[in-house]
Amino acid sequence: MSKVSKELLRDYVREQSFSNPDDILNAMKEMFRDVLQEVLEAEMDSHLGYDKNDLSQKNTTNRRNGYSSKTIKSELGPVKIDIPRDRNGEFEPKIVPKHQRNINGIEDKVTALYAAGMTTRDISEQIKNLYDIDLSAEMVSNITNRILPIVAEWQHRPLESTYSFVFMDAIHYKVREDKQIVVKAAYVVLGVNMDGEKEVLGIWIGANESSKFWLSVLNDLRNRGVEDVLVFCVDGLNGFKEAIGAVYPFAKIQRCIIHQIRSSMKYIPYKDRKVFAADLKTVYGAVNEDEAYENLLSMREKWGDKYPNAINSWEDNWDNLITFLAFPDFIRKIMYTTNSIESLHSQFRKVTKTRLIFPNDDSLLKMLYLATERVSKKWTRAYPNWDLVISQLKILFAEVLNKGA
Repeated sequence: MSKVSKELLRDYVREQSFSNPDDILNAMKEMFRDVLQEVLEAEMDSHLGYDKNDLSQKNTTNRRNGYSSKTIKSELGPVKIDIPRDRNGEFEPKIVPKHQRNINGIEDKVTALYAAGMTTRDISEQIKNLYDIDLSAEMVSNITNRILPIVAEWQHRPLESTYSFVFMDAIHYKVREDKQIVVKAAYVVLGVNMDGEKEVLGIWIGANESSKFWLSVLNDLRNRGVEDVLVFCVDGLNGFKEAIGAVYPFAKIQRCIIHQIRSSMKYIPYKDRKVFAADLKTVYGAVNEDEAYENLLSMREKWGDKYPNAINSWEDNWDNLITFLAFPDFIRKIMYTTNSIESLHSQFRKVTKTRLIFPNDDSLLKMLYLATERVSKKWTRAYPNWDLVISQLKILFAEVLNKGA
């Protein structure tokens, strides 16, 4: 595109006698309108096959038929233009398509502001201040609703057949439902593929967290192509083990050690916490399962009578707590906690902190999806030492990985 010469610009500036920036903006707005109008006239000339003032080239019975006024939204503010019409009603302008009143990418800006956590009312005010464009909160909501088909497509996309690790956890929000405010769970599944790359496999909005709903999530993963998961990393929800076993019976399950520690420590008064925590570290920090169990028995002797619930919790869930001890240290660091998904949840909380209550499930899902898209762009590297990780996994899970061979 050719640039306007400096001489022409200087002549224009002299003619206009600008006294402030608003004068320049208004002049640019008028110039923009004039150029846009000329483009529309040129499009009509091309459509009819002859120039407006040169009937010698006319080769059609169709002809111009006046104008229809239209106000469009631009980054310079509202601009009123006249759309040419033809007698046959066949003219379709390309520069400003029919039914389009926004030519400045304002919808992308609205979506970006929504993704950053702004409320529809705040976005409406921001757009008014920046572009002098009136967008109601309802219109902002309608604009963001246009990503719902994209969210649905993402939620139902095919997945890889095997994942090395899958982290599952829920985050809770208040949502309006049937004129009441209820607590809903956003069920989030984060997968690590066989190349060590993280990917959010899906987000499901449902009733407050339950193993029954998690079972439906696992079935959804299976239906979308996930045949095998080597290790599931989960929190301490009752029934998790049974739900996973029903869909992926050959998978290992690691209950989050951090969740387990927190659960145990709530039974311990402040005066004993430091010593109890140090003893507990000898269990989950052991070299292997045998040493870990010996240390747990020692804790039973020392603390069992005083704090039986804290000890019982480890004994009752022992099989799922010590799974990671069968692996080398560089794999233990990946699987012993659900920190990977907790980190994702912290990003969710950043963008939802201004939303005390969501008007519906779709509103919550939109925001979490947009936050996921933004966060996942930063996941450009595989886990550290992945060559070592995958070589160990291929040996330890050879039966699962080679079952189709």
